[in-house]
Amino acid sequence: MNITHGTWEARPAARWEDGFLSGNGRHGALVFGAPNDERVVVTQHTLVRPNGGESARPPKLADRLASLQDRLLAGEAHAAETFTDGRDLQWVQPFHPAFQVRLRRTPGDPPHRYRRAVDFPTGVVEETCDDWRSRVFVSRADDVVVQQVTADDLHIALDHRLPNAPTRLAVGDGAVLTADGALLTLRVRYPGSDTAYTGLTLVLVAGGAATLTPPGVRVTGAASVLLLTRVLRHTGELDITPHARALRDLLPADEDPYATLLSRHTALHRTAYERVTLDLGGDPAERALPGSELLARPGSPALLERLFAAGRYHLLSASGLNPPRLTGLWTGDWDTAWSGAFTNDANLNLQTASAAATALPEVTAALTDLIIRQQDDWVENARTVLGCRGVVAPAHTDGESGLSYHFSREYPLHLWTAGADWLVKPLVDHDETRGERDPRTAGILARIAVFYEDFLDRVDQDGRLVVVPSYSPENRPANAGWGTINAAMDLSAARHALTTAAAYHPGTAEADRWRALAERLPPHRVNADGALAEWAWPGLDDSYDHRHLSHLYGVWPLDEINPYDTPALADAAHRALELRGAENDSAHGHLHHALVAARLRDGERVAHALGQVLEGDFFHTSLMSAHYPHRDVYNADAAHTLPALVVEALVQSTPDRLVLLPALPAAYPTGRVTGLRTRFGAELDLTWNPREATAVIRPTRTHRVELRTSSGATPLDLVAGEDHVLTLEAW
Repeated sequence: MNITHGTWEARPAARWEDGFLSGNGRHGALVFGAPNDERVVVTQHTLVRPNGGESARPPKLADRLASLQDRLLAGEAHAAETFTDGRDLQWVQPFHPAFQVRLRRTPGDPPHRYRRAVDFPTGVVEETCDDWRSRVFVSRADDVVVQQVTADDLHIALDHRLPNAPTRLAVGDGAVLTADGALLTLRVRYPGSDTAYTGLTLVLVAGGAATLTPPGVRVTGAASVLLLTRVLRHTGELDITPHARALRDLLPADEDPYATLLSRHTALHRTAYERVTLDLGGDPAERALPGSELLARPGSPALLERLFAAGRYHLLSASGLNPPRLTGLWTGDWDTAWSGAFTNDANLNLQTASAAATALPEVTAALTDLIIRQQDDWVENARTVLGCRGVVAPAHTDGESGLSYHFSREYPLHLWTAGADWLVKPLVDHDETRGERDPRTAGILARIAVFYEDFLDRVDQDGRLVVVPSYSPENRPANAGWGTINAAMDLSAARHALTTAAAYHPGTAEADRWRALAERLPPHRVNADGALAEWAWPGLDDSYDHRHLSHLYGVWPLDEINPYDTPALADAAHRALELRGAENDSAHGHLHHALVAARLRDGERVAHALGQVLEGDFFHTSLMSAHYPHRDVYNADAAHTLPALVVEALVQSTPDRLVLLPALPAAYPTGRVTGLRTRFGAELDLTWNPREATAVIRPTRTHRVELRTSSGATPLDLVAGEDHVLTLEAW
């Protein structure tokens, strides 16, 4: 195994957080434990526990909107704090694990020559020692968790009793013998609900015997054992017969079943994973280290290589039915922080930020599907809360409901109107990359624009439109309440949504209206510190020490503010970045900071923010990350966002511009990246060293773009189907 494209350890994982991961975007497997007691925690994207959120609706506040706008415009700094129906904070339904497949043997001597590893190109987690071999993957082709075990004496059971499992779950399990093994089932119903889920594991025994040992099965004398596992969420009773038959039907008649299942899976998974590679000239000896030892060398190029590879692997593995949650697709605990939800106001977009550039359309497709499924709920948010047509996205979702019901006085997330544009921006990037406009993206953009037609009905003394109420996640002015006027993010979102919707609907009267509306929005404000103000409304003072950088949306991921077209605003944005504190040192805050710094060509700031993460003990030995330093709170933000940061430091693109090596940290003077996609429709390989850099551009459409390097700007004429090679002596 190329250790750049995998990781390994010489000791079992005692904590589930250190367990190696596999997934297909619907089911996940988290593998930990020891050969005498191996545990495969099975997860599934739809598993959320009813907690009241399943029936929660957005607050009916539309008839009070005009009054709130009047009060805020009249200078009542805390008026928005009463814009509520008085409810308590309602969290979305919490994500949780399904169960663990537990494989136990009679305790014997400690294992010799133990090794566990995960291979990123195949998604196989393997554990070996003298007399034990276990291989686990989650099939992207067949939607099943596959495990093959070599052991002649084994007890297998399904067990939901993971940390913090509710005590009042209604649980039923069963096991029946089949002609060549057994079928294990586990049904779990949530307290006070008709909603349940059922796990099925088909156990196939080669060369041995299976006997029932409730609640599981014992296998003796086997050459190998194959387990196929699925989870089904349902309401009421479930007839398991057709689902058991479906598992059986996956097996070939005259072939090695494990090899056949793996081949079907890798045809999809390997193809996606290997589209992009990164080589930073890592030391071969360091590349061979186990992950735990490599993590102790935060300045090592080999570490960044492996984390980049792991980030793309985990992001791909978590994306399918849904994009990644706060925990990706995995957890070993029923009590997930922040409900293990999709946090839309920062985290989801940060996690998926590398999808377009690192050639993972599977991730964008998952995000698109989530958005499309929730469109009707977004319509209800706009109508019920603000009395407008169009759509408003929620700040949090459990994947089922897209309604805005998670809010409080301190976090008036129901006032956040920028969310729809923020969530759709990755879809626009994807369309630009492939050179085609998805009709679904066009439809969503039209609905966002229609919302702004209704919502932007107030003007200031200069006749400029006013965004009121306005909210900058998850911050507040130093001298006012949480809901205010003209948050920078809201201005950027409205401008981008209206102009982009117009571009998607050329030659229409609607497009003319939307462009005209965008032109009436006010400009950004530069405050007394020379910084881009988080609120453009005069008199609102900035609060600098905060983990979110919502006000710099115009810099990243938008192209509204950049050093080339808007240098004065770029300088103000850079000053705002300099003044921004880290607050609670959350991983997403550091990496968001670095992404903005990269757009502003500040490699030193990129290196510092990246160093905060690499040196802060954010990564478990699984190479999944934590939200806070010292591996506090299992969270995918750092793991999934890091590849996007690496790309932004190396290559940036718009439909008309290519920027090479804008913010490369000095610690990585040599390297090569292959297979990157650009937003002007080209694949790009880049090689660099201290003397020169070479870019090979393979365009799919004929186009002139502006090339930007440290030497300045030059035009670049690209012809579809013709490779273009650039050599830069100064970069």
